[in-house]
Amino acid sequence: MAILLDLLSWILLVSGGALVVIGGIGIIRFPDVFTRSHAAGVTDTGGAGLILIGLMLQGEPSLITVKLALILIFIFFTSPTATFALIHTAYISGEAPKLDHNLRDRPANRPNRAEETDP
Repeated sequence: MAILLDLLSWILLVSGGALVVIGGIGIIRFPDVFTRSHAAGVTDTGGAGLILIGLMLQGEPSLITVKLALILIFIFFTSPTATFALIHTAYISGEAPKLDHNLRDRPANRPNRAEETDP
């Protein structure tokens, strides 16, 4: 049973580490703040979550496991919230995503900043 638990733990640790590395590459390679923040959000939530679960399986049931679970819950709720706040601020301030298609496909609720007039 201990070997199976160690194997599962190492699979989670390696998967989490790979997700963090892939997210780091995405932060460097993606073109704008919207796609970069997606890579950062996946790295924060998914990568850190897998690593923390792997560490919880490595440790014996103790206070350390409880602390790791509390950190996991904290990251699970705060990372997506912080990513949303960052992206919403960029969106409201007029940051335009880099799109491959025509800008006529703009959502109806998003006005074109060049067409806006001050009252």
